[in-house]
Amino acid sequence: MTLPLRILLFYVNHFKPKLDLSRVSPAKMRVMNRKELQKIGPLIDGAPCAMKVVVEAEFTARDGTSIGYRYYEPLEMGEEGKSILFFHGGGFVTRDLDSHDKACRRLAQENRMPVFSVAYRLAPEYKFPVPVHDCYDAFEWLVDTAADRGLDPERITVMGDSAGGNLATVVCLISQQEAKIMPWRQVLIYPTVDARLSFPSIDSLGKGYFLTRELMEWFVAHYQDSKEDILNPLMSPLLAEDVSGLPPAYVCTADLDPLRDEGMAYAEKLAAAGVEVEFQNFHGVVHGFLNFRRLCKRQNSAMHAAIAAFLVH
Repeated sequence: MTLPLRILLFYVNHFKPKLDLSRVSPAKMRVMNRKELQKIGPLIDGAPCAMKVVVEAEFTARDGTSIGYRYYEPLEMGEEGKSILFFHGGGFVTRDLDSHDKACRRLAQENRMPVFSVAYRLAPEYKFPVPVHDCYDAFEWLVDTAADRGLDPERITVMGDSAGGNLATVVCLISQQEAKIMPWRQVLIYPTVDARLSFPSIDSLGKGYFLTRELMEWFVAHYQDSKEDILNPLMSPLLAEDVSGLPPAYVCTADLDPLRDEGMAYAEKLAAAGVEVEFQNFHGVVHGFLNFRRLCKRQNSAMHAAIAAFLVH
């Protein structure tokens, strides 16, 4: 673990005011997250990569709601036709396009392909399965409009971190069920895939390493519409009966992340079903290191290099 990351964890564990999550509303949590990002963002993440084009626009979801997205076009484009559809993390309750802006810029630059970052609706205002529907609708929208954008509808990679990783693989599951065009690749960055919160790392790493068990329980409580939802494969994809035929997957975990064990288990499940899987567990880093470029530069760079190599073929 790098010294700057140790310092951040020491601050979080010993000096940052402790929250009583039973008294913190999602709206307040979002405001706190934005203020914290404005305060420490430049200290934990790198400078934003310059883009040729950054545009915000909307598409229409199945219920007629306009869903925002942000389009990133890098200065240099690689193989024509490929694109990334990105879903941000945040427990299905927090974070937004701005919280993952620098990460999406890096993904566009490193992969030399356009990135579409989706502002899916958040719980608890929009509980499960609304965020799932928004993300699948985003995929269908991009498939339908790809040719007009000079993109290949059959070479769309779905990607996300944490809750976004969950949504990315769930889009693949729905595509499988609907027997429609599948995503070309899925990239799952320390994904949450089991809402039961039952793996050993949830307890062994659920305190003192940034993401806590208490916070995960708070996320699940706000995201689920009923207690039975946690057993639904569209909320807990690890419980899907059949994952054979899903797109090739790059799955990575952080060794000091409570979600580590379930991410490993999902990679193993995909591989056992015959899915092409590339798996990496990054040592010395915590949940969220996609956005910790300055604190975890070596691991962050290695992850981006691995994703770029995965998306070449």
